[in-house]
Amino acid sequence: MIGEFEDCRYLVVPSGSCAGMIRTHFPEVFRDEPFLRAEAGRLGERTYELTEFLVKVAKRADVPGSFEGAVTYHDSCSGLRELGVKVQPRRLLAKVAGLKLVEMDECETCCGFGGTFSIKYGEISCAMAEKKCAHIQASGAQAVVLGDLLNIEGRLRWRGDAKTRVLHVAEVLAGMAEE
Repeated sequence: MIGEFEDCRYLVVPSGSCAGMIRTHFPEVFRDEPFLRAEAGRLGERTYELTEFLVKVAKRADVPGSFEGAVTYHDSCSGLRELGVKVQPRRLLAKVAGLKLVEMDECETCCGFGGTFSIKYGEISCAMAEKKCAHIQASGAQAVVLGDLLNIEGRLRWRGDAKTRVLHVAEVLAGMAEE
């Protein structure tokens, strides 16, 4: 992967967990291989989570999307804690025509997915996801917008909620979320 992207000026990835892996953990993965560790470090310096890139590098003044209704935003653990992605998605969502952002309670609280955490500690993971989904529903939003989809969408559907939409932030920003 490092070789595949060595000639790219930027590597922009759709989720905080993917960007966090490349930027934060790749140098650890290659700690015993100095050449690859250096290459991983250089790739990490050019790697951005999507909303981070749009705000920090591309400096987007507007977005093409529109969404009629209220959404809430879930901060992914990796994006928030490893990369500092918090204001960037909100700043971009504020530019989406018709969209009203409603903050859910505990928007920064983990949803319980965390890679293998949900497998190793299934009961704890389910309880965390359940709490997150209750906050999403209590917000009154029609949709939850995020960068990492699997755990929250799966839990919403498991609890019988077929109504709340689960949308990737890129879908909303690009105008692909309209029904």
